[in-house]
Amino acid sequence: MAEMFIIGLCAILLVSYLFDITTKFTKIPSVIFLLAAGWLLQQINGMFNFPVPDFTVILPVLGTVGLILIVLEGSLELEMSHSAKGVIKKSMLVALVPVIVIAVGFAIFLYYEWQIPFKQGLINMIPFAIISSSIAIPSAINLISSKRQFITYESSLSDIIGVVFFNFATFGTAISWSGALHFTGQFFVMLLISIVASLILAILLAKIDHHIKYGPIIILNILIYEISKIYHLPALIFILFFGLVLGNIDELRNMKLFRNVRFTKLNKEVMHFKDVVAEATFIVRSLFFIVFGFVLKTEDIINTESLVWSVSIVISIYLIRAILLKISKIDFQPLFYIAPRGLITILLFLSISPAQRIPFLNESVVIQVIILTVFVMMIGLLFEKKAKEKQLPIEEHDLPE
Repeated sequence: MAEMFIIGLCAILLVSYLFDITTKFTKIPSVIFLLAAGWLLQQINGMFNFPVPDFTVILPVLGTVGLILIVLEGSLELEMSHSAKGVIKKSMLVALVPVIVIAVGFAIFLYYEWQIPFKQGLINMIPFAIISSSIAIPSAINLISSKRQFITYESSLSDIIGVVFFNFATFGTAISWSGALHFTGQFFVMLLISIVASLILAILLAKIDHHIKYGPIIILNILIYEISKIYHLPALIFILFFGLVLGNIDELRNMKLFRNVRFTKLNKEVMHFKDVVAEATFIVRSLFFIVFGFVLKTEDIINTESLVWSVSIVISIYLIRAILLKISKIDFQPLFYIAPRGLITILLFLSISPAQRIPFLNESVVIQVIILTVFVMMIGLLFEKKAKEKQLPIEEHDLPE
């Protein structure tokens, strides 16, 4: 039995790698193939009734590790320079506004239409308002650098803002100014921890001479993330900050802390670390979406009763996105289409307590919103203009001060 499980796992990962390669040519996001592969395996298992573990327990673990690795991989590629200032401002705007407008707007509607408490509505709607960096970042790999950078910043910031907002909504008994001040304090505490821990980890990467060093650094990232979550701190800030520090390590040359560090060696270590993170991210991301596809229920996918909510949420996502891209003077193609929901939506939805769940915002709505937004993204990437060199880079259009 163990042999068959290992063979099957290896075969699935190799097929996932094939999907990853073909994405460059087909423009179809690999997540479509992975979800379909997982669902197909479920149908095969239904016919032969093979013994399988309870994947609903494994899914949140894979999702959390996958989220950490994906944000880390994306942030390692981000360049902090004066030319990136416009991209950062715009990505912050496009990441922040939809989370607030969608979550608050639907929560108000639920309160006045069905007398659902505002806080409960907020908790249930926030997961739908967050872009999934686990899908958006890999799907943007073939875009020009400025647009790829925008998607990485936007989706990573959307994850961070969404998780912080979700923690704030679930904190205490009521949403209040005292709660807001408490979370503001937590944000700055996490920022301080991120600065100190990131610098220490960067020094460790430069100083450790043992042949095993990248694994422990990744494990320390996961450890700090999970400990921060226990204390309800916005833990993704640390992951993003650490990736930015390593990705822009040359900017630290003038710091006294790094005066004894050989930057030629450190740059090589950072390059190797990026490769290790990319490999680990591929494996965990592939396993997550295949497992998620496996636990999908066919009746949830084709549930017509939940389509009204699913379509309403998706329409609001792209309507708000169109307005923000227009205001920011950003080229629509293909950025308008890249607003998928996925891993973070699933993780936050699963963390809502049964007492706080709204019956009609169920698993069917989650699955349909994910599938619809990923399908829209796939269509947008398929019809992307070939002449990329004619597209204006985002940096040339700064937001008005």
